[in-house]
Amino acid sequence: MPGVGLTGLWLQLSKSIISKEPWHCAGAFFVAVLVTFEATKAGPFQAGAAFCMRYFSTVSLLMGLALLASCSSAPDFTPKPKGYNRIDLPAHRYQLLGGGHPYEFEYSKEAVIKRDSSYMAQPHWLNVYYPRLHANVQITYMDVQRDRRLYNKMMEDARKLTGKHEIKATAIDERILKTPSGMRASVFELSGEVPSQFQFYTTDSTKHFLRGALYFRTATANDSLAPVIEYVKTDMVRMLNTLKYK
Repeated sequence: MPGVGLTGLWLQLSKSIISKEPWHCAGAFFVAVLVTFEATKAGPFQAGAAFCMRYFSTVSLLMGLALLASCSSAPDFTPKPKGYNRIDLPAHRYQLLGGGHPYEFEYSKEAVIKRDSSYMAQPHWLNVYYPRLHANVQITYMDVQRDRRLYNKMMEDARKLTGKHEIKATAIDERILKTPSGMRASVFELSGEVPSQFQFYTTDSTKHFLRGALYFRTATANDSLAPVIEYVKTDMVRMLNTLKYK
């Protein structure tokens, strides 16, 4: 009977709506067409019944079309994790600093020495610049002339310069490093999107005060620069371990 056929087709259409499988979607549209066809074949039913069947067939056809459109939407998309360019780092090789400075240390052969040309630069301030890595280690030096007040001021200024990064830093770790020559150095490691990731200062407590700070001349995020940061940090520790005052 037409009534039984329509009921069975309607159940098939309902199952298709729930599953949303691609082949079910196409089947659902076909079912809707069949429902419409069955309704138009209803024959000489009563006027009210014929009206209901026509209404039912129209709704079924519209539902089939809507379901077919929804099934043709793009599949779920899962974005790939963000990646970074691979950085091939050279082996560590060192050379001795020259130039008549009141101090000497070993620095990387991947770096070049440049005089600090800033307006506030003092004699013997310099930059250990890595052209390939766009990294720069700023070296500042002061002869404290056995002046305790000047010595204390230099230490205070060094800590203030490190503290300026607290706004962006997620952590600032300080530790004391004892060099082979017996000097002590305060070393600061800064985490987060900070412009300077590694700093130190050291002194012989009487005449010499030297500070170093790592900066990158690039806008690249620090997490992608992590291998380069570690590479230059190793070189900076080498500077400290080979530092000698004249």
